[in-house]
Amino acid sequence: MTSEEKKLLQAKHRLEEAQARDRVTERKARTRRLIQEGAVLEKVLPEVQAVGLDNLEEYLRRKLTGHD
Repeated sequence: MTSEEKKLLQAKHRLEEAQARDRVTERKARTRRLIQEGAVLEKVLPEVQAVGLDNLEEYLRRKLTGHD
């Protein structure tokens, strides 16, 4: 393997590592956002704590469209 090939391979690995770090950062940001949104939802509608996750979407649809 020539010096140029090694440099190219190293650059490729650095890029892959940077992309992996970006994915982790994005995933952590999404997780944080989802947790915060869930906390706001529970604060505004405390009754959602008693609704199972399976039924939450339907409950919210009915609540938001006025079909209580």
